[in-house]
This record gives sequence, C-alpha cells and structure tokens, in this order.
Amino acid sequence: MIKRVIFIVLTMLLNLFVSAQKNTGERAQWFVNDRFGMFIHWGLYSSAEGVWKGEELRNNNQYAEWIQYRNRIPTEEYLNLLDRFDWENINPEEWVLLAKESGMKYITLTAKHHDGFALWNSQTSDYNIYNKSKKNRDIVKELAIACKKHGIKLGLYYSHWIDWHDPKSWDHTKEIYGLNPKLFDQYWQEKVIPQMTELLTNYGEISIIWFDMWIHHSKTVVTKDQLFQLKNLIRKLQPKCLINSRLGLSIDEDSDVDFRTLQDNQLGKEKFEYPWQTPATIAHSWGFNLNESKWKSTTSILKALIGNVSLNGNLMLNIGPRLDGSIRYESESRLNDIGDWLKINGASIYGSGAYDLSSNIHSWGQMTYKKSPNNNKIFLHVYKWPLNNEIKVYGIKSKPDKIYSLSDKSKEPLLFYHQDVMTKINIPREPFNNYISVIVMEYNQPPKSEKGLVGKNFEQGYSLNLENYSNFSNKKIVNKKSRYGTIPKNILIQNQEKINWKIYIDKPGKYYFDSSYSNQSNHEVGSLEINVDGKSIKKKFKPTGKTVGEPLQNWEIKNFKSHRIGEIEFGESGIYKVSVDLKTNSKNPVSWQWLWLGYND
Repeated sequence: MIKRVIFIVLTMLLNLFVSAQKNTGERAQWFVNDRFGMFIHWGLYSSAEGVWKGEELRNNNQYAEWIQYRNRIPTEEYLNLLDRFDWENINPEEWVLLAKESGMKYITLTAKHHDGFALWNSQTSDYNIYNKSKKNRDIVKELAIACKKHGIKLGLYYSHWIDWHDPKSWDHTKEIYGLNPKLFDQYWQEKVIPQMTELLTNYGEISIIWFDMWIHHSKTVVTKDQLFQLKNLIRKLQPKCLINSRLGLSIDEDSDVDFRTLQDNQLGKEKFEYPWQTPATIAHSWGFNLNESKWKSTTSILKALIGNVSLNGNLMLNIGPRLDGSIRYESESRLNDIGDWLKINGASIYGSGAYDLSSNIHSWGQMTYKKSPNNNKIFLHVYKWPLNNEIKVYGIKSKPDKIYSLSDKSKEPLLFYHQDVMTKINIPREPFNNYISVIVMEYNQPPKSEKGLVGKNFEQGYSLNLENYSNFSNKKIVNKKSRYGTIPKNILIQNQEKINWKIYIDKPGKYYFDSSYSNQSNHEVGSLEINVDGKSIKKKFKPTGKTVGEPLQNWEIKNFKSHRIGEIEFGESGIYKVSVDLKTNSKNPVSWQWLWLGYND
C-alpha cells in the first residue's frame, strides 16, 4: 500500500513537471504531450477528385472538398459519386497504421463536412454513407475500432455551422437570400444536437470534437446559447473530450474551450501558454485533388512541427485518401520520412514545449524544452548546419552538464565552452541527420535564461531589426512587406523614434554599424544616432532614390539601401544595450529598416 502511494505521488509530480505550458487543463495534458496528429478529409468529394464533368474546381485555392458548393452540383448528382467508390479496398485501419508509423498520436476524421453527408450510420438523417451507399459501411465505427486497437486517440470533425444539404442550415448563398434564425435553430435542434449525441454515445471514447467555424459566432447565424448547448452536451456525454476554438467561442471568451485552432496552414509566430494547434496540409488541397502539384518537402513539414512545438503548439497534418482509400505516394513517402525522423528524435517533440527565450534568437534553427524533476533538456533543432564546426547558443545562463547528439545512442559528449550567456558547441562537419539534426543540452536544474537577447547569426554578425528588438514603444507604425516582398518591412519616420536591442558580445573589439533605409528626398535629412555603453555615432540620412522591383513591369519602388554609420569598440565580453534614435520631420520622412553589427577584423 505504501509503495502504491509513493508511486502515485511520484506520478503526480512527474506530470506536474512534464507539461511545459502553464495554462493547460487536465483534459488537455495528453494533447500538449502528444503534439502531432493526423487530419483525414474523406467523403463524397473524394470521389470527384477535384473535377466535375470535365471542369476543375471553380476556385484557385483548389480545395477539392468544396467542389459541390463551388461547382453548384445538385444533391442527386452529388450522391452518384458513391457509385465510383472502390468499397472492397477502403480500409480505415490502413490510415491508422500509417498515422502510427508516422509518429502521430491522434487522428481527426471529417465525420460530417460542409456537404452535410455523414460518414456513420446516423439515425437522425438518412443522408449518410450507411444508407446511401447500400454497402452498410460505418466509417466512423471502423476507424474507432482501429484507433482503439492500435492505441491512437480518435477525434471527429463535425461541421455544425454549414450544411449544404439541409435548407434550414447555413450555406454562403444565404448571404444573398438570408436565413431565418428560427429555421436555423430547427436545423440545430433536429440535426446537430441529435447527430452529435450519436457520435458521443455510439463510438467509445472520443478525444477531440473538432469544429470548423473559422469566424466568431457574432458574425454568423449561430447564437452563443446554441454553442453553449452543444458544448454542454459534449461535457455531459464525454467529459474528457477536447473542444477546439472553431466551435465559435474564443479561449478568451470561454476558458472551458480546450485549445485554440489557428487558421488553415497558419504556423505559430508567438508563444502561448495555453494549448493550440495548426491544421496543415502536405500539399494544398484537403480533400483528394487529382491535379495537386504544390507538395511541401519533408524538411518544411518537420520545420512546421518543430516551430509550433517551440512555441507550445501542435501540428495536425492532413491526408486526403482517394476513392479507394489509398494515400497518394507523395503524402505517404513524406509521412514515412517524418516517422523515421521521429523514431530517432521524437523526444524533442513529445512532451516538449517552449523554452523561455524568443524562438527567433538563433539563425541556425529553433529550440524545444522538456523539464522533469532531475533532468532538464533543451533540444537544438539545427536547420542550417554550420560549416565552421561550431554552434553558438545565446541566452542560457546555466552551464550544461552534458551535450550530445540525440541520434547517438551512446550519448558521446560533444565538447563545449560556456561563458556567461553563451554556449559554444564543437560539432563535426557532417550533420547528424539528413533532414534536421537535434543536439541535446542537459541540465540537472531548470536552466536560467537571459531574455531579450539577439544572437550572432550565421553571417557572424548581429541583425537588429523590427522583429527582435527589446523595446520599441511605437509598434503600430511597422509596415509589413508589400509588393510581393520587394518593399521590405519598415517604419516610416516623420518625427522621432527610438528602438533598443540587447546583445551579447563574445569577442571584444571594434564593430561596425550599417543601417538600411529609404530617403526619397534629394538631399540629406534628419539623423540616425546609435548609442552603446556611453559611446555614440551619428549620421544624416542620405538620399537613396528609387529602384525597379520587377523588370519590365512598371514596378517602381523606394530604394532601401545599406549605409555605413561608423564603428564602436567593445572593450570586453558581456551584455550590451544598443539603441538607435531616428529623427526627421513630416516634410522629409524616411522609411527605416534595420541595423547590422559586424566584427571589424
């Protein structure tokens, strides 16, 4: 009995330390641990394969699952697509096996997409695969059995807002013709609630109900009361089931929503302390599209997964099986490659999350972090393998106990040197992995950090820009890239602006400062003053003129040009604050872009 109590206490302590996220409810602990899931878009649209009567989908986004709506296919003709399915070969267990082999821990299937067609034996509406296919197939049931058999968590996608089949529901032609809220509530009470009850009671444990209302309920016909009715139904019938923010309720509005869903293929850019996820495609379309050509590389998908985990996020990667249930080679090969990578490097993903540093501090790649009572690990995911046989890690005050390659089973130590907030690691010339190498930094205690630092990049200099500043009071004036990126991110200076950065100088000596800006006056204006540790250099903004963004397209744009500002000597290693004062007036505005700090050999 005493041993059992000790075991329970130790397990509770371990769970307390494993989660890297503060605002994670008990229901979602598995979610932030598992990190990687499979999305499956499969339905009637899979049989059309993105083409209807010789015409491709009427939208450049090529989302094949929208073909009924886009190409205005009548329901009776849409149902004829069932005759094309190769029922003898459709086996949902194969999808589960692929997910497991790929290192995915959960699956979410489109049980009912926007076409309103159910992939289970629904007693609420005969518009379902069991009744209409005449093959008595219940795909949700088959998938649920396979998931339980192979230890994969099951999630179900349900389109609650849009249903193109039910005239009482919303489809986007209602933006023209309108929809009586009473009719919508009739659809809600007679179809949504009963069908959700079926899914939540007939198929065992459901880990996620994934909704797809990508805008807030206030902009739709759906009411807040209806959403709470649906959420309460889930809480009653499946208390452990997770609900995503595309229910139509934001996490800020209702803390009982389990995780935030970003927009389709929108990767994380900032750290959140609550669970969140990106739904992403391997190519472009979600449903199978015969004309698909925009395939993402294995490396880019791995970067998406790592990048999200480094910011406390998940990735749910989509497959769109064909009408025979098969997976296109391009998808399967990438998933197999990712699975092979995770078999070696999965410890850097599963149970890992964000470390207490900005994710863009290092140009070589990104970090993930896993903590436990006696062993803390920072994983360095090296995207750009340096050829100078060293990697520098900035921002960690604590000295590592050990550093090694995650792919090295013997954990042979890598030589390293630690100084203040910089750790220099000696590495071989060849990377440890053909896709992304992972290096482990181990600590007995949670490693302490120095926030806000800008690290030296692969060019061996410091890029001080409008993304990695430590203090800038006027963030609203930042102009995004425009004209397809030919005009870079910049700020328009019309009076005075001041921006600060924090850097760590590991090599004392003279450093030069360059700055990029655009001055469209035909004479020098204003001033740019750099201050470091009581030393300053100052220059006026020189005219830069214009340039051509794209040849032969009348693409005339402001010229952003780099200028040498001057030199400042750093007498010793340490942390320094660098500030730039930008001054001009409204008659002579200047568009400013960045500072570059380089060592003067």
